[in-house]
Amino acid sequence: MVFYGEFSVSITDGGRIALPKKIREFLTNNTFVLTKGFGLCLAGYDKRDWEQRANSLLDVSLLDKEQIDKRRMLFSSTVYIELDEQGRAVLPKGLLQFANLASNAFIVGVGDHFEIWGTEKWAEYKNTIETS
Repeated sequence: MVFYGEFSVSITDGGRIALPKKIREFLTNNTFVLTKGFGLCLAGYDKRDWEQRANSLLDVSLLDKEQIDKRRMLFSSTVYIELDEQGRAVLPKGLLQFANLASNAFIVGVGDHFEIWGTEKWAEYKNTIETS
């Protein structure tokens, strides 16, 4: 399973987004996990892959404050989302606000996961990478 590609998508007023077929085809049972990503984007994972990764995060000491802080932020923003028959999903309002997503976005494959970026943030990120 490798998520790849860059796709321009629309977001409705209610936060509904259609995932591209190239992304959907790697999801188990039309379900994915969405959480806060790095760089003010959202990170999406196949449900089965996420659960394997999440279990490995639980193997840290409860005395390690930095690790507990990271777990707290990651798991508190995590949601399981099911796609409808047309491949659409409703994104939670809190995650839409975190990533500053409005009417348009980019979904980009990042190998083991995909990300959802606001169009301006994605353009800024690409410009930073291309000029460095």
